[in-house]
Amino acid sequence: MNFLHFWGKSFVGFKEAIGFKESRGNYAIVNTFGYLGKYQFGTETLKMIGINNPEAFLKSPKLQEKAFIANAARNKWILRRDIKNFVGRRINGVLVTESGILAAAHLAGPGSVKTYLRSYGLDNFADGFGTTVQYYMKRFSGYDTSFVKPDRRAKAI
Repeated sequence: MNFLHFWGKSFVGFKEAIGFKESRGNYAIVNTFGYLGKYQFGTETLKMIGINNPEAFLKSPKLQEKAFIANAARNKWILRRDIKNFVGRRINGVLVTESGILAAAHLAGPGSVKTYLRSYGLDNFADGFGTTVQYYMKRFSGYDTSFVKPDRRAKAI
């Protein structure tokens, strides 16, 4: 499905494109590594944003959408200096954008994104399926993520 056609490079387009890439938009799915829901959250990430009941999380699309926003806000706060320092640069031919950084942080965590950026792409984390930070940086480049406000203590609940 081409979400760009429906939502363009808006924030809704960004989150829907990530949700489609992660799970084909399936709120009830659990993958082989135990990641949950439309956006494929790990239980430790869910705990950081205030969600302690994975079963209830899987049954609530509304909570999953809130979790996506809270996690993005937390990651944006953690990566605020890297966003300032790297957006607009190219690493391995890929233009670094805020949305690419936030998408990569969703995939690999903000620490892996910091490592990727500060190594200028030499340390390119891959998840269990082989998807890399660099792939997400490129795939989700150029979306408008200004809606997401940096929040150190962001919670979904």
